[in-house]
Amino acid sequence: MTDSEGCSMDRPAKPNYRRRQLGRTLRKLREAAGLSQEDAGRPLRFSTSKMSRIEQGYIPGYNDFLALLDRYGIIASDYDEYVRMFDYAKEKGWWHAFGLSDRGFVSVEAEAAWIRNYQLGFIPGLLQTEGYMRATFAGARDSFEGANLENQIKVRLRRQRRLVDAPLLKLHAVVDESVIRRDPCEAAQLRHLLDASELPNVTLQVLPQSAGSHDGLYSNFIIAGFPDRAEPDLAYVPYGFGALQIEKEPEVRAARLIFDHLADLALDEEDSRTLITGLIAEM
Repeated sequence: MTDSEGCSMDRPAKPNYRRRQLGRTLRKLREAAGLSQEDAGRPLRFSTSKMSRIEQGYIPGYNDFLALLDRYGIIASDYDEYVRMFDYAKEKGWWHAFGLSDRGFVSVEAEAAWIRNYQLGFIPGLLQTEGYMRATFAGARDSFEGANLENQIKVRLRRQRRLVDAPLLKLHAVVDESVIRRDPCEAAQLRHLLDASELPNVTLQVLPQSAGSHDGLYSNFIIAGFPDRAEPDLAYVPYGFGALQIEKEPEVRAARLIFDHLADLALDEEDSRTLITGLIAEM
């Protein structure tokens, strides 16, 4: 895409995490140089609106990027670190190879440092076995078949690598007891949960049916946080015919409070493993 000033600028519908991180870095460099957006952009013929877009994560052309580094007093011998960040921001995530865009939760999860996941209906995707995936996809109203099904499974298995490959994703999952008692949650899936719960970056709790009525009965939800502390947490609410990504801080804060409340109601990790072990024995 070309902006109104005739300069090539990569402008997706909304910048992803990598692009926003690059924009924040450029903003910090500008502020460290003691320049306003107007002062920084004037010698380069960049309007204030263009400077604002760049700092929001809309990537400028490579030559414009280098011009900004020079404007901020970065010497050429120190460019490498920033160029690597530029290239990383331009790079397409692995999910694009599977036909997914940056708009969905997969791209969020891929960049997150931690995930808190409350599940009322299903085993969390990051903890599912392939057999559970296939049974779940088959049970959907619009079930996946053939190549489409295999594609969905490959994506989910690829996502799970975040639990064992660096940088490790920290996962805290609270699962309603009904989930682990409902088909297709069979012994193999339960054993997989036990194995995953032994990972140092995974916390698994079961919310017992004896807890009675609670806020978790309304829906599943996920909260994600990022390695860059300047990137705000977000909440994600999947439902049967779509999903909602929530970024307003009061609503995300409410989601955090509800998750903490559900975690308090749930069995601790040891008791959760004991319950799962008992269910396996019954099977």
